[in-house]
Amino acid sequence: MENNSIPERDRKVTWHPFTHQKEAAYPMNIVKGEGGYLFDESGNKYIDAFSSWWVNLHGHANSYIAEKIYEQAKTLEQVAFSDFTHSQAVILAERLLSHLPKNQTRIFYSDNGSTAVEVALKMAIQYHSNIGKPKRKIIAFENGYHGDTFGSMSVAERNVFNNPFTPFLFEVILIPAPIKGKEQSTLQEFHHTLKSDDVCAFIFEPLVQGAGGMVMYEPEPLEKILQLCKAHQCVTIADEVMTGFGRTGKFWATNYITTKPDIICLSKGITGGFMPLGVTSCAGFIYDAFVSDDKTKTFYHGHSYTANPLACAAANASLDLLEKYELFEHVKYISAFFEKMKKKYENHPDIIDCRSKGTIFAMELKTHEGTSYLNELGKKMGAFFLKRGIIIRPLGNILYFLPPYCITQAQLEELEKCTDEMLASFNNL
Repeated sequence: MENNSIPERDRKVTWHPFTHQKEAAYPMNIVKGEGGYLFDESGNKYIDAFSSWWVNLHGHANSYIAEKIYEQAKTLEQVAFSDFTHSQAVILAERLLSHLPKNQTRIFYSDNGSTAVEVALKMAIQYHSNIGKPKRKIIAFENGYHGDTFGSMSVAERNVFNNPFTPFLFEVILIPAPIKGKEQSTLQEFHHTLKSDDVCAFIFEPLVQGAGGMVMYEPEPLEKILQLCKAHQCVTIADEVMTGFGRTGKFWATNYITTKPDIICLSKGITGGFMPLGVTSCAGFIYDAFVSDDKTKTFYHGHSYTANPLACAAANASLDLLEKYELFEHVKYISAFFEKMKKKYENHPDIIDCRSKGTIFAMELKTHEGTSYLNELGKKMGAFFLKRGIIIRPLGNILYFLPPYCITQAQLEELEKCTDEMLASFNNL
């Protein structure tokens, strides 16, 4: 490694997220993106099979989104979103509400997925306080992940992501997700827990638990859970940060169910991977509880870059692309391809489980270390695919693909081919 190279300089000054610093290899210097590919400084190209942490919907350096950001940057780059507004934020809110469930009436802007969840939790807690019926308990699914701020960590599984902070997190009731075979026991636990009149909210990742290992479950038990929550005045919060904008095959994962959540959290793909932006939408009855002559009932929450015009412009441009018929036709194609891969691998002797939902494919591989985020197999699989021109980021022994929607048939076939090769040499990785 040359002393003055970007990776060498990087090692001296930066601290990378989710990275074991002592054993970390020199990071790859990515100099360009184009469509489904990323290019390193030597000109090598790699298929981005995980959409650069699930954010890139339309491919890298999408010219349409880039142009819209450029146009906005020449007009207005930032304005405080307290006493002021701007057209990009208003248009985006109107458009999002036109796609969201009809019970959603307001859009609150923030900066990322974690803060979108923080906003949702504070809305739910203060809602009960504002109507004079404060409640303290929150329900979440076991194995869940909702971000890395303190509120979002509190409503997640206690694990490697948040162990050092456990003594500082507020207590949450964790109930198993209704995965196959556990649907009835999950429903029974909800019945029992909701008998208490102190349950404030239930937060969930609809149908796919992302960082927990791409764990998937069916819509039917979730439908029953939300009905139970509504019967007990428990505010329901859907964390669609990863599952939104077509990832599960429909515009929202909650489109698979009839009973709609009261609050919805959005981020990641909202700008097509160009700019940080978070959104928390809410039902009318939530918003109404904050409209009062009593100023203490105001929602005192905000961010310096709330509704940043550049980010909103990027999101509007991304929506332009999402609203085109042919894009969701390609989402259907990716979904069908991954469903075919699932059927191909589901009985493989080295695979515990194989699953897919929309544009998300995952397989859980057998190892003596068991299923764990720290399983060394993840590092080995990452290196195996990288040598063959594919960038992935396994969750321990969970291999998954979550590509941008522009991925071609040839690129999908390359993912399948490399998976075949990996399984063929599995014992020698």
